[in-house]
Amino acid sequence: MAEPITKYNPFASVNIIEYRNLLMGRFTFTFAIRMLTTVMGWWIYNLTNDPFAIGLIGLSEVIPAVSMALYAGHIIDLSEKRKLLLTCIGLYALAAAIFFFLSTHFTAQHLSNHNIAACIYAVIFCTGIVRSFGGPTFSVLVAIIVPRALLQNATTWSQGAYMSASVMGHAIGGFLIAGFGITGTLAVIVFMLIVSFLCLFRLHKKPPLNERSEKRTWESVREGLVFVYKTKELLGAISLDLFAVLFGGAVAMVPVYARDILKVGPQGFGFLNGASDMGAISIVILITLFPLKRRQGSKLMYAVAGFGICIIVFAVSKWFWLSFFALMISGMLDGVSVVVRGTISQLKTPDNMRGRVLSVNSMFINSSNELGQFESGVTAKLMGVVPSVVFGGCMTLLVVIITWFKAPSLRKMEY
Repeated sequence: MAEPITKYNPFASVNIIEYRNLLMGRFTFTFAIRMLTTVMGWWIYNLTNDPFAIGLIGLSEVIPAVSMALYAGHIIDLSEKRKLLLTCIGLYALAAAIFFFLSTHFTAQHLSNHNIAACIYAVIFCTGIVRSFGGPTFSVLVAIIVPRALLQNATTWSQGAYMSASVMGHAIGGFLIAGFGITGTLAVIVFMLIVSFLCLFRLHKKPPLNERSEKRTWESVREGLVFVYKTKELLGAISLDLFAVLFGGAVAMVPVYARDILKVGPQGFGFLNGASDMGAISIVILITLFPLKRRQGSKLMYAVAGFGICIIVFAVSKWFWLSFFALMISGMLDGVSVVVRGTISQLKTPDNMRGRVLSVNSMFINSSNELGQFESGVTAKLMGVVPSVVFGGCMTLLVVIITWFKAPSLRKMEY
């Protein structure tokens, strides 16, 4: 007798109350952090008038984030997850409050632009340490709260919350800068982080699955690295995204394009900043309703190649709307990449190693954004802004070609 066909329910995971609280907390947190990223790029560029200074924002955060990532994964696996995440959100709120103080007229009267920029970099360095613990914890909690059968659906919803918050954070951040200035925007960011804290406070305690006395720190960290290395599909997806984002990080130069090339001011800056995330959330919604069912590995590679082409179009464009749509389509293609990679990470990782494995993932994937920001700043200084972005898009295409031939298991992978 044939088995009855179970109808796919795109809202299966969000029917879990605790998962909804996690989604709302992640949404408001990401909304605030994306606004903060928008503010930092615009603020630093106006303080220094130097594209390289934008790149230093990424370097300031990526150094501690990468340095602490492996140790953070070990701590996450041994910690009560709810308490750890709430601590991270609280520290982010404190950092945003410090940024608020640095943006005031009082600070401007007592410190030079150079000294204010130095203070900004110092605080960003501290948020990099916090991020190495907070980012992977969100992903770990998804797998703890949601049954394994619903992980693909939950991962897609989680990425959708992240992308939609990014859209709003980037775009609204630009509009708030235009309407209320940097200080007013930072006040909104502090408020949003408090809202995130209150949402996540409603989660239940999540005790560790590992015993603290079982392994030494380095042995535990090494176990996570070895697992990622031996899981070729996971390693291939991480490596592909790392180098694609590293070289294709055109968003870092959006403040320069908005002010000096396209000449569209803060409002246009907000639209350009939100364009890629707008595309990403639209495709994530589509994938939520109609999930990818076959050849996910090859679709991942096609998506990253298309992303590189869009970056090249954005680089050479002199028209605002062409630039906007190039970034939006790049976001749609990146959304496919994010969903496929995130699903691979969740399905391939055992519960007692999620902190370490997702921290390795975070070390390479999330930090590639900041490394890409620094790479964009360096190449812009050496080549000029437009040639540097063209170079990044071309390198992304080269990475896909190499991965296609060097990682056949990823290319043929299905889940």
